[in-house]
Amino acid sequence: MRIKRVAQCTLISLIFASSEGFADLEFNLPEGVTPTSHNIYNLHMTIFWVCVIIGILVFSTLIYSLIFHRKSRGHVPAEFHSHLGIEIAWTIIPFIILVLMAIPAMKVLRNMHDESQPDLTIQVTGYQWKWRYDYLDLGIHFFSNISTPYDQIHGNAPKNPNYLREVDHPLVLPIHKKIRFLVTSNDVIHGWWVRELGVKQDAIPGFINENWARINRPGIYRGQCSKLCGLNHGYMPIVVVALTEKEFGQWVAQQKGIAVPPSVTTLPQATPGAPATQPKPAKVQPATHVSLADSMKHGEQIYMSMCVTCHKPDGTGSPPVFPALKGDPTVMGPVDKHIDTVMNGRPGTAMQAFKDQYSDEELAAVITYERNAFGNNTGTVVQPSDIAAARLKH
Repeated sequence: MRIKRVAQCTLISLIFASSEGFADLEFNLPEGVTPTSHNIYNLHMTIFWVCVIIGILVFSTLIYSLIFHRKSRGHVPAEFHSHLGIEIAWTIIPFIILVLMAIPAMKVLRNMHDESQPDLTIQVTGYQWKWRYDYLDLGIHFFSNISTPYDQIHGNAPKNPNYLREVDHPLVLPIHKKIRFLVTSNDVIHGWWVRELGVKQDAIPGFINENWARINRPGIYRGQCSKLCGLNHGYMPIVVVALTEKEFGQWVAQQKGIAVPPSVTTLPQATPGAPATQPKPAKVQPATHVSLADSMKHGEQIYMSMCVTCHKPDGTGSPPVFPALKGDPTVMGPVDKHIDTVMNGRPGTAMQAFKDQYSDEELAAVITYERNAFGNNTGTVVQPSDIAAARLKH
């Protein structure tokens, strides 16, 4: 009895939960901020009400038959094996309904794939586990990496409202412009999905899929990878910042190093080629020689963004898929082999190539950090010139 009462109290508590809690629940698709998302929402609601009407008619007939044609009321069932009119009706009527539903659906699908005459073209490339954005018309490119602090991910700090849905470099777009997305992948299948934009496109290695959006109002819109793309699938968020045309022009000027008024210095930053880190590491200027202390400090920041999710903060990794860097033969061995592994990856493994993702200074710093952290203490200091020389070999 006591267990029963506890269950009843729990159920009552859930039913009469605060209205604020219910206000956060979403039972329907969002209307979104693009023509495509509006079309999807309107199509969804149209089909929904068609299904509601069909459900009411079918279940009303069923309930009426159960009540008024039951045996206890003395009803005698008719005895027949077929009825040509009924069979034609229940074949023709659903066919007509499906055709009528298909007409608006085909219009929406046709509009969704009309990528003609774009105002701006952006290539979206999925990596394990980050996104690269190339503004093909503007010459701007950068990586967008999750920026949720590692302590929050592992429960050592309170989680913020946008937990696992925040990045260091958001995708910045202008409103009222047609944006064409060319979506592909560098390794495995990913899915670029931002529901408020009405865009959900597969990113497949070796293929380029197209989609588009025209955002109606400024704001921040969040999404995520929609495919099970590996160990850190849940750490691959998408953040889109929609700006007015004037603000977007100022942001573009900032990325190209053109001076802008102080009033717009708070626009989202995405320096071409900058590392995706959180917090953003201090910029290391090219130098003929970098000290071990400076390289370790910079390398740790890069490692905590680039390597930590696979190899862990203490370098113990997750064998056998992600080997430990602590005492690893490659890390402890000849530096040329270590540089080659970081720059070009290892085919057939989860280790990807980073030579096109980071600069010479950044790669030199993170390799130096790996060779001297976790108790490795090799004393090796990799210089940017070593990375530059390695690039020339390939």
